Amino acid sequence: MIKHFHITVTGVVQGVGFRPFVYRVAKNLGLKGSVSNTATGVKIHIEGPKERIDKFLESLEQKPPPLAKVENIIAKELELAGFETFEIISSDDKNEKVTSVSPDVTLCEACLNEMRDPSNRRYRYPFINCTDCGPRYTITKTVPYDRPNTSMAKFEMCPDCKKEYEDPMNRRYHAQPISCWNCGPKLSLLNNSGNILECDDPIKESAKRLKNGEIVAVKGLGGFHLMCNACDENSVQLLRERKRRPSKPLAIMVKGVKEAKILADFSEIEKEWLTSKERPIVLLKKREGSNLAPSVAPNIDRIGVMLPYTPLHELLFDYIDFPLVATSANLSDEPIIRDSKELIEKLGSVVDAVLDHDRDIVNACDDSVMQVAGSQPLWLRVARGIAPLTFSLKKPIERKIVAVGANQKSTIALGFSDRIVLSPHIGDLNTIEAMDYFERTINTFKNFYDFTPDTIVHDKHPGYETTKWAKEQNSKSKDLGILEVQHHYAHALGVMAEYGLYDEQVVAFCWDGTGYGDDGTIWGGEVMLADAKGFERIATISPFKLIGADRAVKEPRRVALSLLFEIFTLEEILALSLPTVKAFSSSEIKMLYKAWERGINSPKTSSMGRLFDAISSLCGICQRSGFEGESGMLIEAAATVPDAKPYSFNIEDGEIKWQNMVCEIVKNPDQETVASRFLATLIEIVFVIASKYPDKPLLFAGGVFQNRTLIEKILARCKKDGRKFYFPSKVSPNDGAVALGQVWYGINQYII
Repeated sequence: MIKHFHITVTGVVQGVGFRPFVYRVAKNLGLKGSVSNTATGVKIHIEGPKERIDKFLESLEQKPPPLAKVENIIAKELELAGFETFEIISSDDKNEKVTSVSPDVTLCEACLNEMRDPSNRRYRYPFINCTDCGPRYTITKTVPYDRPNTSMAKFEMCPDCKKEYEDPMNRRYHAQPISCWNCGPKLSLLNNSGNILECDDPIKESAKRLKNGEIVAVKGLGGFHLMCNACDENSVQLLRERKRRPSKPLAIMVKGVKEAKILADFSEIEKEWLTSKERPIVLLKKREGSNLAPSVAPNIDRIGVMLPYTPLHELLFDYIDFPLVATSANLSDEPIIRDSKELIEKLGSVVDAVLDHDRDIVNACDDSVMQVAGSQPLWLRVARGIAPLTFSLKKPIERKIVAVGANQKSTIALGFSDRIVLSPHIGDLNTIEAMDYFERTINTFKNFYDFTPDTIVHDKHPGYETTKWAKEQNSKSKDLGILEVQHHYAHALGVMAEYGLYDEQVVAFCWDGTGYGDDGTIWGGEVMLADAKGFERIATISPFKLIGADRAVKEPRRVALSLLFEIFTLEEILALSLPTVKAFSSSEIKMLYKAWERGINSPKTSSMGRLFDAISSLCGICQRSGFEGESGMLIEAAATVPDAKPYSFNIEDGEIKWQNMVCEIVKNPDQETVASRFLATLIEIVFVIASKYPDKPLLFAGGVFQNRTLIEKILARCKKDGRKFYFPSKVSPNDGAVALGQVWYGINQYII
């Protein structure tokens, strides 16, 4: 029986070699018809014997190309059309745009081998790529993902490249960034004034400068890296001084796994992520005795390591035999820089040279950052190689929803048709440049999908730039619906969205640094009974005051002093031989006591993140924080006591009382003991509360759950007790998933 089916395939199916894959399968099975990209995915007409069409469908579902992510296959039988052959036809972009935009992908093995082959016409070509690798999101202006819609449009293909591009049996068939030495982008080396430096090989000259201790900005897929010799303490210190980044850890790039092993210890799972096609920065255990410069990651037992992910990076390592610092090129609180002109303007005083090229970066995109907790991937930043992320809905929605996220680690999310799309990491929105990047990202995704929102979802915090932006848009158009979601509830919702929880109620532990509470105070140590429609706050950290408000966030000693003020008299505190007390003069303590007592610039908080700060100060681990989350990292590094016993605590009227714990710490402020027992206490708090809801799954969200030791032990206990749990494995537990939670809330307001 000859049949004719119209097949629609949705998901990440463009720019991943899906059409030539379909072509080859159809040809091998002797089927006739056509395949084309559309704004909704891929459209196939297939005609032939029914049993062969069944095999064809089986291949689509079970054996797609390596970069493809098939979400849905819909086949509809039509009348016979009498196709005479099978062909690939041009894209149809008239329909609503819902196809997923593919993330950028690291250089594949086949292209790497060609680049190393002296007989290949792309030998040592720094922009080699094929349908299985190379830039995607960062060069795309809109969908369908065709060359005219990318920044490669200005490079006219030479006859050899065009022949490959038009051959369905070739690995580079419709590889949109296809190019070669004759027709592709060109490298150039600039000085820090923006003038071209004449040299035979810009890569070789850059390597020479790195060897000589210079700082070189290198253009990657989504922006520039600032690079220097990671084993040269003078170079690393110079970079820190010039960039004004005193202590925050710096990521490093190494040539390969062999070189990574010299600097770090890692498991097989960590190795798999290190070498994966996504190539994130992976946080690994520092190896003692390596020659890595101490100031790469001072006082922390972990380093962020990544392998080369572009041909340019691979070629650079041909000339050097040392690891490179590879940190994002940006000013503090500003987004990663994507063109050399802006880099020279802002960082000309930081760099000595710039390795540039003329393939424009349309969409900036930072490196992804992750670590492994047991076997669980724990994402700190979801960006290059991972995002944009797409999540399918159980049924289409009629609304078009945009969620604008939080103020830190900002992302945006769109909800429309049968999907959610989460943007890559945008960053902290503390500057005009960052807000420009935020708006540019919104416009990027509106262009991708011809998307005009009818609903905006935002955080409740009235001071967030995203809240202000949402309300401004609402004031411009009264037809634009607006919803607000409490910050910590949005954290829980983000995990619910990842797992598709529409109805299930969970016990959600939402622990982070800050968030605007429903009572107008600063929340951050919340436990909620929650589902997709609403929540009940069932427990929280007993509130304490932040002396100096925002200043306390940067000075853990102030938070610790506030806890001491709650428990002891001023005279008793002044008599204590405690690291926190020693961090102040007696006159400072007396002055701060008056501010605390009168509530002057001392707002209340229930923040678990600030409790981490306080504990780190009490035992002398950290008195002033050089970057967000430093106290948590240092506590994790110090928690070396096996089977540490929890401190005393009690829960009264929904408040988790920390006072007894602080009294015990004051008696013995040994750093390793305090760090280990504090984490043990948090784990015990989780399971004491969980025991009251034995039939409810547990959910964990918020930046505190980036603590590897904490989450390893909690998840191990869940598995041991047979307790069902939800922990984010595709998105970050931090504020990067707040937009996902917000859009999930919006969607569930309109799903019956």
